[in-house]
Amino acid sequence: MESGSLLQRYRRDRKKLLAFLLSSRFVRELRTPAGPVTDFSAVDLDSLSASYVLECIKSGGVIDISTAAKKKQHESSYPIMIQSRLRTSYFLLSHPDLSGSPPSRAPPPPKMVERSSSDISCSSRSLGSSVDDNIATYSDDCGPQSNGTTATPSKLVKDLKVPALGLPKLYTGLTDDDLDEAAYLILLASIAFSGVEIYSSEDKKKENGITHTVGMTSIRNEVDVQSENFEGHLNFLHAIRTQMQISAVSDACMRKRLMELAAKRNWGQINVPQVLLVLLHGVFRSDFPSEKAYMQWKFRQVNLLEEFCYSANLVASERQICESSLVKIRSTKEWDINMVRSERAKVLSGIGQVLSKLPAPSAYHLNIRLYEKLILGMFDVLDDSHPVMEVDDSLVLLKLTWSALGITPEVHSVIFGWVLFHQFVKTGEASFLDEAILELQEVASSKDDGGKEEQYLKSLSCSISCNGNEMKLSLVESAFFLISSWCDIKLQAYHLHFREKTSYFGKVVSLLSTVGVITDCNTVKLTKLDGLKAIGARKLRTYVEKSIEAAYKEAENNENSESKESIHPLALLANRLRLVVEKEITVFFPVLRQLCPDSGIIAAMLLHQYYGEKLKPFLKEVSKLSDDVRSVLPAAYSLDRDLTHLFTAASKESRLSPLLKEDLEHYPIVQIAKPIILDWMIDQLEQTSEWTGRAFKLEDWEPISFQQNLAASVIEVFRIIEETVDQYFDLNLPMDITHLQALLSIVYHSLDGYLSGLLNQLVEKNYLYPPVPPLTRFMETVATGKKKLPECHLDEHVSSKLNGLTISKLCIKLNTLGYIQKQIETLEDRIGKSWALIGGSAKHKRVSSIQPRKRRLSMVVFVPVVTKLMSCLPTLSTTLRVSLQRLSASFVTLLA
Repeated sequence: MESGSLLQRYRRDRKKLLAFLLSSRFVRELRTPAGPVTDFSAVDLDSLSASYVLECIKSGGVIDISTAAKKKQHESSYPIMIQSRLRTSYFLLSHPDLSGSPPSRAPPPPKMVERSSSDISCSSRSLGSSVDDNIATYSDDCGPQSNGTTATPSKLVKDLKVPALGLPKLYTGLTDDDLDEAAYLILLASIAFSGVEIYSSEDKKKENGITHTVGMTSIRNEVDVQSENFEGHLNFLHAIRTQMQISAVSDACMRKRLMELAAKRNWGQINVPQVLLVLLHGVFRSDFPSEKAYMQWKFRQVNLLEEFCYSANLVASERQICESSLVKIRSTKEWDINMVRSERAKVLSGIGQVLSKLPAPSAYHLNIRLYEKLILGMFDVLDDSHPVMEVDDSLVLLKLTWSALGITPEVHSVIFGWVLFHQFVKTGEASFLDEAILELQEVASSKDDGGKEEQYLKSLSCSISCNGNEMKLSLVESAFFLISSWCDIKLQAYHLHFREKTSYFGKVVSLLSTVGVITDCNTVKLTKLDGLKAIGARKLRTYVEKSIEAAYKEAENNENSESKESIHPLALLANRLRLVVEKEITVFFPVLRQLCPDSGIIAAMLLHQYYGEKLKPFLKEVSKLSDDVRSVLPAAYSLDRDLTHLFTAASKESRLSPLLKEDLEHYPIVQIAKPIILDWMIDQLEQTSEWTGRAFKLEDWEPISFQQNLAASVIEVFRIIEETVDQYFDLNLPMDITHLQALLSIVYHSLDGYLSGLLNQLVEKNYLYPPVPPLTRFMETVATGKKKLPECHLDEHVSSKLNGLTISKLCIKLNTLGYIQKQIETLEDRIGKSWALIGGSAKHKRVSSIQPRKRRLSMVVFVPVVTKLMSCLPTLSTTLRVSLQRLSASFVTLLA
C-alpha cells in the first residue's frame, strides 16, 4: 500500500458522502452569498466541512456554504480522524507498519529545534535491508543537545525551567521510553548478577495478571522496603517498574531470563555492553507475546550497543566490525531465522571484544542518563512531591548498579543532588531542596587532590553555552554552573519570586552559597559567597539593586493598571512599596545581612530615591489640603518612616560602607504639611462655629420625652466637635503642639459660642426679685404716710426672656450643662490618647496643656451660667436648689 493511499481513500469516500447528503431529501436549502441554489455541482465538496453538514441536517436541513467552508478551513489545522467505539484513528502520511508502537508517555511540548546532518541516527545510515526484514524505530530528540544549553541569566521568567546538564547527544536517537527500559534492565541485571533473587513462580502468576497502563495509582503505601529480603526486593522492583511505566510482560520475561543466566556462572563485575550482549544471545522471539514486541526490544538493545560503539574513538577496522555485526543483528531474516546459536555467539563476541577495550568513561553520557532515570523512578509519577518509597532503602539497591554504570560516590552525589534540585523546581517541595543542598555540599566539600576520582570526574565532559560561547566543563562544574544560573535569575528579582513562599529565600541563598556565584561567564568561574570578600559582597549588592528595581517597576505597573479615581496613583504606589519594605525588614534582610550587611541600606536608599523622583513634582504643586493631598502625603510619610526604620536597622550592621552612614534624607512632608494643616483648621473653626450657632438657634429647650431630658442641640454640637477631632487625627500627617493648640481652640470656641448663647437667654436677678421696701419708724407724734414706689418699666427684650424662662426649660438647660461637663472629660481623654498614638511618649507629655484650657473654659463660661441659673430660680423647690448647689460645687472642685 502506498504511503498516501489511506488519506486518498478517505478523501474520496468523504466526497461521495457529501455528494449523497447534498442530493438527498434531508437538505432543504443550500445558501450561498449570491442567494439560495438548487444545484450543488458547482460547489467544491473538498472545501466543505462534513461535520457541519451533518449538524445542519440534524437541525433542519439549511446549509450555509460559506460557513461550511470556514469550518473546513478551521478543521484543517487538526489531524484528520475518525471516532469509533474502539478508538480514535488518525490518518497520517506514513506507512502504518513503519510507525512502531505508540509511545506510553504524553508527548513533550513542541520545541523549535534546528537539525543538522550530524543529528541523524547512525542506525539509519547502517540500515541496508529491505522493509520486510526491518522495523524502523521510533526516533525523537532525547536529552540535551551537545551544543549546550544557554544558561545566561536573563530577565524575569514566570515559569523558569532548568536546562539540561549539557551531556553529549545520543547518536542513535534513543527516546525517553528507550532509556527507561534500558535503565530498568540494568537494574534487574545488577541485582540478579549480585546473587539477589528477583523472580519466583508466585511472582510470575502475579505479573501475568497485570496489564500495562499509563495512569497508575500511587503505590506509595504498598511499598515497604524496610529489609533486604525477597519480598522487599520484589516490592521495590514493582514500584520502580510502575513509576517508569515498564510493560509487566516484558518485565517478567527479563527477570526470568536474567535469573537463569545468573544461575549458570559467577559473573563478577559487569557493565552495560556485557548485559546487552548476554541478553541478545539468550533471549529469543518465543520469549515475547508478539513479534512486534520482540523486534522493538531487539532494536533497542542494538541501538544501545551502537551508542557505545560510536561514543568511542574506534579504529577503522573495529568500527567496521561493529557496523557489520549490528547490521546482521537488525536483520530479522539473517539473525532470527538463518543463524544458529553458535553463529550468533560469534557475531556478539566480535562486538564484545571491541567494546571490552573501551576505557571506563566511554559512553558516560548514556550511563549518566540511565542512572538519572533510575533515580527519577523513585518518585511517584502522579505526585512528584513525594517518593514512592524510603530513599535510603532505595539507594541501597541502586548502588548495585554503580559498577555497571561507572558511578562513583561523588558522581552519585552530583546526579542525585541534580535530580532533587529538578524535583524542587518542578514541584516546589522544600524537602527536595534541603536534601539537594546536603548532597551538593558533600561534593563541594570534597578535596581536589588530583587522585583517580578527580581525574575521572574531569573526564565526564559537558558542553555549556554562556553568552554565545561554548565551553567544555566537567559534570560537577556543569551542574554547579546551571544551578548557580537558576539561583542567579531568581535572586535578581527575589522580591517577586519569594513574595509568597518566603521560607524558600534562605534555602536558595544557602544553595547559591554551596555551588558559588558566577563572576566570570567567559571562564565559568564560580566564587563562594562570603560577606568578607569583595567579590561575593559585590554580587549580593547587585542582587539587591536589581531586585529592588524589579519590585519597584512591578509596583509602578500595578499602580498604573489598578488606580482608582478615589485614590491617587502615588498613594497606591507608596502603599505597595511599604509591603516591599516590610518583606525586606522581616524576611530578606535577616538572611542577607550575614553575607552583605549593606543590603538593607541599599534597599532603603534605592526605594527612597525611586519614589522620591515621582513624589517631588507632586509636592511642588501642593497648596491646600485637597483629596489628593490627603491620600498622598500620609502614604508618603508612612513610607518614609518605614524606610528610615530599615535604614537605621541596617546601619547598625553595616561595616563596609562608611559613605552610607549618614542619615537618610527625609521627604519634605513636615515642612509642607504644617501650613496647610493650619489653613485647614482655620476653615474648620469657621465651619464648626457656623454649625454650632445654627444648632443653637433651632433649639426650643422643651423636653422631648422623659428619657431625653436635655437639649438635642448639645448632642449635635458634640457630634460636630467629635467629627472635627476625628478628621484631624485621620490626616495621619506629622503634627506638633501648634496643631494641637489649634484643635483645642476649635473645641473651646465651639463650646464658648454655645454657652454664651445660653447665658444670653438668662436675665439679671434684679429683674426677678421685687424691690426691697424702705424701712420706717413708727412714732405716735409723727403723722405717717405710705411712700410711693418708683414705677419700673421692663425692657421688651428682657420681658421676652422672662416669658421664656419656664420651669421645664430651666431644667433642660440645667441638664444640658451637666451633659457638657461629662462630655468635656471624655473628649479630653480621647484627644490625649489619639495624640499619644501619633506623637509618641515625648509629645504625650504636652497633653497637659489641655487641662488649663479646660479650667479656663469652666471659669469663663460654666460658673457664670450656673450662678445665673440659681438666681433665676428663687421659687424652686429645695431639691432643685440642692442640685444646683452641687453642680456649682463640682465646678469649684474642677477649678481647684
